[in-house]
Amino acid sequence: QVQLVESGGGLVQPGGSLRLSCAASGSSFTIRAMGWHRQAPGKQRELVAEITNSGHTNYPDSVKGRFTISRDNVKNTVDLQMNSLKPEDTAVYYCYITGPLHYYWGQGTQVTVSS
Repeated sequence: QVQLVESGGGLVQPGGSLRLSCAASGSSFTIRAMGWHRQAPGKQRELVAEITNSGHTNYPDSVKGRFTISRDNVKNTVDLQMNSLKPEDTAVYYCYITGPLHYYWGQGTQVTVSS
């Protein structure tokens, strides 16, 4: 059974940094993409960052230049370094992995950017 465990969320002031980590276990398949989505109250879930198993990354304009995704293919972990955080980055952040047929999701970790 696939399990994703996230860590690293919390409260940070505007302009600050946080690093989110996610560890995947229990997969019997080769993990393809790994990444992060987020969902703010009253808004749809949106992509934050994705990285393929070859290292190709994808970011929306809203976080490009501020967020950096990385992964360890041996440990099956994916990290998200978030710098220059803004109040509009406040959301629950969900990590995910993709297999041959499905997405698998973590339970989410809260990130709050506020003074």
